[in-house]
Amino acid sequence: MRMPDPDPAIIARRAELAGQLRRIVGPEWVLDDEAERRPYRCDGITAYQATPLLVVLPGSTREIQDVLRFCLAEGVKIVPRGSGTSLSGGALPLEDGILLVTSRLCAVLSVDAVNRVARVQPGVANVRISDSVRHLGLCYMPDPSSQMISTIGGNVAENSGGVHCLKYGVTANHIVGLEAVLVSGEIVRLGGAFQGAADGELDLIGLLTGSEGLLAVITEISVRLVPVPETARVVSMEFAHVEDACRCVGAIIGAGIIPAGLEFMDRKVVNAVSALLRETCDPRTDALLLCELDGTAAEVDALIETVADLARRGGAIAVRVSSTDEERERIWRSRKLAFSAIGKLCKDYYCTDGTIPRNRLPDILARMAILSRTYGLDYANCFHAGDGNLHPIIMYDAARPGDLEKAEAFGADVLRACVDMGGVLSGEHGVGVEKRDLMTHQFAPADLRQQQVLKCAFDPGELLNPGKVFPTPCRCAEFGRMHVRGGALRFPHIPRF
Repeated sequence: MRMPDPDPAIIARRAELAGQLRRIVGPEWVLDDEAERRPYRCDGITAYQATPLLVVLPGSTREIQDVLRFCLAEGVKIVPRGSGTSLSGGALPLEDGILLVTSRLCAVLSVDAVNRVARVQPGVANVRISDSVRHLGLCYMPDPSSQMISTIGGNVAENSGGVHCLKYGVTANHIVGLEAVLVSGEIVRLGGAFQGAADGELDLIGLLTGSEGLLAVITEISVRLVPVPETARVVSMEFAHVEDACRCVGAIIGAGIIPAGLEFMDRKVVNAVSALLRETCDPRTDALLLCELDGTAAEVDALIETVADLARRGGAIAVRVSSTDEERERIWRSRKLAFSAIGKLCKDYYCTDGTIPRNRLPDILARMAILSRTYGLDYANCFHAGDGNLHPIIMYDAARPGDLEKAEAFGADVLRACVDMGGVLSGEHGVGVEKRDLMTHQFAPADLRQQQVLKCAFDPGELLNPGKVFPTPCRCAEFGRMHVRGGALRFPHIPRF
């Protein structure tokens, strides 16, 4: 994985740049000591690390404006960062760039219960939004597994999903307004603080959501709130064969049921979580499905009966239904702890997130088994089965020569297989650096060029998060250039504007 070569002239100016940035954000909010910068060397994907030139923590939109104007004038690169939970290297710093950390912008600015909208700053942790409106009977539905610490600004940057995105949609489906600062320091406001505010506008909210910090720095988000469901219950279904669990996923969706969440965990994950929680599990269990159903009590009762029946007819060896909210939370806790539990089984692990059509789940799982033998690395599976969003966990030892490279190759082959089976490279983690060099497997040159044109329209100097998403540099200066040959333009009779 190669990043743009650092500019030694910029690195040599570290102390000078730090002094000028301190005048913008305050002396204590610029970190230039190496010991202070080292904790920011990576995001959630620890395989890739670099020490940032400086870490800058602005405390307001105005300060972000001034920092961006300063960086544009000085030609300094900027990497926006929230809490650093990205699993694609989206917040990987640059040795000649500042890391612009938005964690100080952490206020819930307003809550409009009538219009069901909350205005928040980018540094607000995902779960805090629901906590702040629970007394109103409302919640914010997108819930990535890292929701206790991942920030809403990062969720917007990566278009995060979570357990409940099957029924309720990903982050993009819950954003009604954005405030963002362009690299020029200009503030743009899109949509507004009520649902439907962006109707009739060019969909720039959709463009910025999932743009991974390449286009602008998000400084305020208006999110859609929804009523807390009257009833929510979980069906836990254990299967002796992975294929039976995969078929059950299709049977549930095929019956016209859209669960609030439908999650898959394989034997390795189940065993790891059971050990972490000091619980026992049926040794026959090879796969576990968790299906949450919500709505009115009567609706949920009917759906529970249907799902349980489908599971039993599909070969489930055990079916358990939560009877209280406490029991439901306890069942979901196993899913939320999955990645922590796997961390106890191996020195290091590499997790990616390709997405495939649901009916290809058995095919991709069989392919993973073959790849595991090919590369000599173990793996586990814990993923959003309902929408085919895979999270293969590839286990390796970074201290063993060649292991990281094998894990990367294993993950890349899984992602190529996802695309070949009709899927895409990412469901919610984003492209970042992890999938950057695979973009040509999903997109044709014309597709990538069009994406780069948009990047250059927002950031012609290529200062915002360079080296991410695109496998080759944007070359903004070349877009739109007229080519002259022999002193004349091609097709000179065609009008040019």
